[in-house]
Amino acid sequence: MPFNVLITFLVGSILGWIVVQFTRPPSHLRGLIVGCCAAGNLGNMPLIIIPAVCKEKGSPFGSPDTCQTYGLAYASLSMAVGAIYLWSYVYNIVRASSTGISRESRTIDEPFSKSVADGSISGTGSCSEPLLSSKEFLTPADQLALPCTISEVKGSYSMKQQVKLFFAKINLKSMFAPSTIGALAGFIIGLVPLFRKSMIGDSAPLRVIQDSASLIGDGAIPTVTLVVGGNLLRGLRGSGIQKSIVFGIVVARYVALPLVGIVIVKGAVRFGFVCSDDLLYQFILLLQFAMPPAMNIGTITQLFGAGESECSVIMLWTYALASVSITLWSTFFLWLVS
Repeated sequence: MPFNVLITFLVGSILGWIVVQFTRPPSHLRGLIVGCCAAGNLGNMPLIIIPAVCKEKGSPFGSPDTCQTYGLAYASLSMAVGAIYLWSYVYNIVRASSTGISRESRTIDEPFSKSVADGSISGTGSCSEPLLSSKEFLTPADQLALPCTISEVKGSYSMKQQVKLFFAKINLKSMFAPSTIGALAGFIIGLVPLFRKSMIGDSAPLRVIQDSASLIGDGAIPTVTLVVGGNLLRGLRGSGIQKSIVFGIVVARYVALPLVGIVIVKGAVRFGFVCSDDLLYQFILLLQFAMPPAMNIGTITQLFGAGESECSVIMLWTYALASVSITLWSTFFLWLVS
């Protein structure tokens, strides 16, 4: 599943880049478009959809209780992996295209430009040229030698500058957002037998931690939904965003990405990478390609103050169409795996 989530991000990024090439948006919206196409709502939506599908009569996933138990486990893993990719990948994409990054780039460019100028003046990067530039006074060896120009020095400095900008644009602190820390803590507790036996289960001595976390998690889903509803209010007021941008994101997320997901998941089943008997697992893998954009993208745009109103409009239309899209794709996926 982590590899499947990574594929959704990579394929979505390619589709977002295609949307950017066709729509030609402003520079501060390019990261937002790529992020909306790359990051799907892999947490709250599967946690709502999977139990409802398991309780349906005639479900191909067997017993409702067993289906719900495994389905929530798969959805929780999807949410944890998606949060890590979101805050380590999409966060830096939006950050790189925001206006704050351009300011940081200019402040980083200035010391290097000054160092280049000082180096050319002081002679550390300067090169000497012959006073007699006429070819008739030059020896054959001199004619074959390439003249040393200041462009080579600039080229070396530009390479260092690009490396410096690359590491400056990547904010490693964002990877340790609360959601990422929670996901890593969950992985550690689940993988280490000592922690798992002491916290998980009815007979665990520290089961109060599991109960408290479960209560908070149950209340987080409606709370996040209310927060998203408040963010969508800006979308009702309208914005100067191009209609082609919204249309491109809708087509990328609800048409192109699910079709690519069908090919990838069915190919994985055919070549034995995914168990052909676990129909619920296949359904969740397919469902990850049909989700609307992640809710936390709105939070990321608010952190940088770039594209907030445009993000609200995108979220408004994508989530308004999600009820139709998810219904159709879920029905088709159920028929496909059964």
